[in-house]
Formats: sequence, C-alpha cells, structure tokens
Amino acid sequence: MPVTASPNVPPAELHKVINSWFQENARDLPWRRNCSAWGILVSEIMLQQTPVVRVQPVWEQWLARWPAPADFAAAPAAEVLRAWGKLGYPRRALRLHAAAAEIVEKHRGTVPDNYPELLALPGVGTYTAAAVAAFAFGRRTTVVDTNIRRVHARLVIGQALPAPALTAAETTLATDLLPEDDAESVLWNAAVMELGAVICTARSPKCGQCPVLEQCAWIAAGQPEPTYIPKGQPWAGTDRQVRGAVMAVLRAASSPIHADLLWDAEAAKLHAEVATELGKLHKLNTHAPQLERALAGLVVDGLAQLTDAGYHLPN
Repeated sequence: MPVTASPNVPPAELHKVINSWFQENARDLPWRRNCSAWGILVSEIMLQQTPVVRVQPVWEQWLARWPAPADFAAAPAAEVLRAWGKLGYPRRALRLHAAAAEIVEKHRGTVPDNYPELLALPGVGTYTAAAVAAFAFGRRTTVVDTNIRRVHARLVIGQALPAPALTAAETTLATDLLPEDDAESVLWNAAVMELGAVICTARSPKCGQCPVLEQCAWIAAGQPEPTYIPKGQPWAGTDRQVRGAVMAVLRAASSPIHADLLWDAEAAKLHAEVATELGKLHKLNTHAPQLERALAGLVVDGLAQLTDAGYHLPN
C-alpha cells in the first residue's frame, strides 16, 4: 500500500511542493555549490551535532588547506586537531583522518561513489554513507537524519516528535517516500532535511511558513503534545566540559604541558602562549578525580599523549 499523509496526500504531491519550496528557499551553503565529494564528506562529518553557523568557517579553512583526501591524510594528527578547533567531539577529526588514509590506500585518493564502500570507511555510519552517496554522487539512497525524521513524524504520522531512537519503521517510511527518479530523490532528501532544519524545527516550528501546512497530519490532529520530553545534553560541570578545556590548552601549546600546570594557576603565568586557555580550565574549579578522568579519557581516545615532558596532542 502506498504511503500517504493525512489527509490522503499522495507522495508525488509532497515531492512537488517540498522540492519546489527548497529550490526557491534553500540556504546558500558552500558544500551545495558544485562541491567535491571530499568536501561533502567533510561537511557531513563536521555537521554531526554541530550547527551550520559554527561549521561553515572551519569547513572553508579546512578545504583551502586540505582540498583532497591525500592532502589531509598526510597531515600530522596534532595539526588536524588544532584545525578542528572548537567544533566539539574531536574524535570526529581523528576518524576523518583515518578515513582519508583509507581513501588514499584503498581507493587511490578518490572518495568511493557507492554506499557499501562509503560505509566501510572509518567513522562513517549509515546516515553519512547515504548522504554522501546522494549529495556527492546522485545516488538514490535513503537519507535519514534528525530533521528528516521530525518532518516525517509530523507530516505523515501526525506525531510531534519522532521516536527517541531511529526505528525500522521510520527507515521503511523514509524509503517508501523516496522518489523513484535518482535526481528527484537527491533533491527530496535535501529538501526535507532543509525543511526540518529551518521550518519544522524541534522547539518552535514555523508552521505559518511551511509549504505543506495544509497536508500536515500533525496539524490535522490538532498538534498533539510529544509523548516524551527530549533531554538535552548537559555541559556545565560535566566531564565533556573539562575535556574540552584541556583540549583547548593542548591545541594552544607548542610544547608538552606538564601535569602540574593543569592544576597550578600561578605556574600558568610562566607560559604566555597557553595562559588564556589554562585560565579557563582553572576557572572551572574541577575536582582532582574529574580532571584525572578527563586526561585519561583523552589519552585512551587518542586525542592526547602523555610523555615524561607532559601532555601534548598526538604526533
């Protein structure tokens, strides 16, 4: 049975309306402008859990510095982490570094053009593999991110929010809604994602600006409340905050940072190049077990190394 949205709207009509809206209203983002497959892969990794406004300047600097996988694969890990800056979740940078090395080793420096080979790259999951296959190579793939899931939940199912975690039913729905034509399917994936990002947002949807307001099952149902309250990720006082502060110190340092400096605010004055970031770390007033846990975790994750001279970014 074909998938329809309440009140009984054929998918073809949704395709036409949402795709037309996207073509007229899409944000002008650099990875949408005749971009290389490598540039699209980089953007997809950076955009995971990080907003566009923070990603765009870093992405532009990244592509200017490392325009191809081979350029990036040859870069030292420390420079990779410095260039990543404060995008957050820096393990993404190391996974991208490993993916670039594999692209050079196994694919002659060219990003693979199909879903299975993309999925086999380090750090590339099902969403990223599908997105790169679609947006870089025009493949008909089922792309399902948080924005797409939310649009589908409201427009087709009539729920305020999708399930807390991706379900098989959601993936099936996304596949059923996908246009048969390759080019139209790519446009549809991008259009629904954009609609969720700028109009059908999680907290304050701009329903008055939605091109499919009249077709929306959630609106037709009277905009029922969510069945659960999404939990945001805490930051202040967490291990993640401490890890981020330590990473900022290591990125700023040109030589290893002795462990004593991570505790002693007075000693930090002897190192002007990292004084600002050390000051920020000290202001957190973190307790010893938390800082030790953060340092150990960074080492285990390959984001830092400990030698006799102190902590530093990986070589």
